[in-house]
Formats: sequence, structure tokens, C-alpha cells
Amino acid sequence: MNNRTLATEFILLGFSKDFGINFILFVLFFLIYLMTVIGNGLIIHIIIFTPQLHTPMYFFICKLSFIDLCNSSSALPKMLVDLLSTERMISLVACLAQVNILLFIGTAECFLLVLMAFDRCLAICLPLHYPVLMKWTICQTLAAMIWVLSVLIIILPSFLMPVDLCYPNHINHFMCESLAVLQLSCYRNYIKELVIFLLSFVTILIPFCFIIVSYVCIVISVLKIRSVSRAKSFSTCTSHVVVVAMYFGAGMVTYLGPSWDKSSNHGKYVSIFYVIIAPFLNPIIYSLNNREVKKSFKNISMRQCKLPFTLSIEDLALDNVT
Repeated sequence: MNNRTLATEFILLGFSKDFGINFILFVLFFLIYLMTVIGNGLIIHIIIFTPQLHTPMYFFICKLSFIDLCNSSSALPKMLVDLLSTERMISLVACLAQVNILLFIGTAECFLLVLMAFDRCLAICLPLHYPVLMKWTICQTLAAMIWVLSVLIIILPSFLMPVDLCYPNHINHFMCESLAVLQLSCYRNYIKELVIFLLSFVTILIPFCFIIVSYVCIVISVLKIRSVSRAKSFSTCTSHVVVVAMYFGAGMVTYLGPSWDKSSNHGKYVSIFYVIIAPFLNPIIYSLNNREVKKSFKNISMRQCKLPFTLSIEDLALDNVT
């Protein structure tokens, strides 16, 4: 290690060196990011300004949209700039900050998806006790625990076990992903790799198993009710199942699957699903599968359209009076 130089800047290799391909990817990912910001922003706006949606389920959906905005914004803006740039440099501080933000937001989303599954399980399996078990104070406490656990699991270990990164300073990724950055470590540290595996086990595999158990309970309860209510109950959980399958599937392949070689591109292609695709699809899935959200969006849109017309009539009346 004494003969190796510590790196202070890193080069993100991205997807391709061909400018034409990068320009096409720039347009594609820019549109996806734009729709991600608009879609998740609309979901947050609709839920906040619609009193009928102030329920635990929509409270967690609002939190999910906020986390998706943070998740996508932590990587996509830098990636879009790099796609049109020949120098894809990133400093050590910025790279480590991106690593911690991505892990922190990803862990928070895993725990939030567990809460959403737990909320649906209580609503369907124990409908009479649901208002008592999921009061606002309990929902807010559970939401706060998500952030506290994410800090304890992700941020503290990163400060307690710093990593020295050496040349060559090429990261075969479009962002500073933890496993890709760890491959630049000055020496092979099996303890850090074991810690990452254990943290992935706690934040990905255990929550996924808990979600599976929750949906098994939901299916058993739904099969006992009438056919009309059965279809409605299944439809409320469809969107959550899609998000869970996509997000946890990509996460398990990345962090619990085989370790990728430095020259392999599998890692960055898989990470597209949980950094770019999942935040983009979440508002679309919830909007298309939820009548109340679509109805609230129409009501808000009608109010916004009527407001300028109402103001113009009032102004005209005032002018006539004067």
C-alpha cells in the first residue's frame, strides 16, 4: 500500500464513449427524470391538498414519492451532465457523499415499503382494529423511525470504517455506487465486504421476507371475503407488489448476487432499475390503479382552471363599481 497513491478525483466511465449514443441516452434519461419530478411532485401535491387522502395509506405514498425524488435526484443530474461531457470527473468528497446518500435513501425506501405492506395487511386482515392500530401519531412515529434506522445502519458504519481509494481512479459506473467504489480500495478488506453483505441482508432480504409474509396474510384474508370486495382488495395492493418486485429484485441482484468484475457492466445496468426506472414508474402505477388519486387530480385541476376565471369576473365587477 505504501507504493500506491491515494486518489482525490475519480472518472465515471458511464455507458459509452460514442457521443451519438450518449446524446440519445441523454434525451431518454432527461425525459424520464423530467417525468419523475413532475409525477412524484403531483402525487405529493395531490395528497397534501386533498383532505380526503389524509389517511395512513396515502401518507406513506406521499413519503414514497418524496424518497423517489431524492433517490433519482441524487444520481440523474450528474449523469445527464456527464453524458454530454468528455471529462466525467467527480471529487472524492462528492463521490463519498453520493455513495452515502444513495445508500441512505435506498435503505429508507426498503423500510418504507415494509411499512406500506404492514399498513395494507392491517387494513385488510384487521379492518375493525385498523383505525386504532394506525393512528396518526403511530404513523408519524413509524415514519420517523425509518430515517433513524437508516442513519444508524448506513451513515454510522461509513464514518466508523473509512475506505482509502487508490489509482487507477476509473469507476465503471454512471454514479458512485458503493460496490463499484469499493473496488478502488487500496487493499482488499474482507471485513468491509462482510459488513456490506450483512447490511444488505438486514435492509433488503429481511424486509423482502417480511413483505412476502404480509401478502400471504393478505391473500388468505381476501379469499375469505365476498368476490366483489375481493377484487377491490387485490387491486389496492397491485401497485405495491409491482414496486416491491422491481425494487427489491434489482437490489438483491446488486448487493446479494455474485460480485461483478471491474470490467463488467452488469452492475450499472441493474442499478438503472432502482435508481431511474422505479422512481419514474411509481407515480404512474399509483395514478393508474387508484381512482381516488385520479379523482382528486381532476378536482384540483378544475379548481386551478376556475380560479383565474373567477378572479377576472371579480376584477370586472370592481371596475364597474369604480
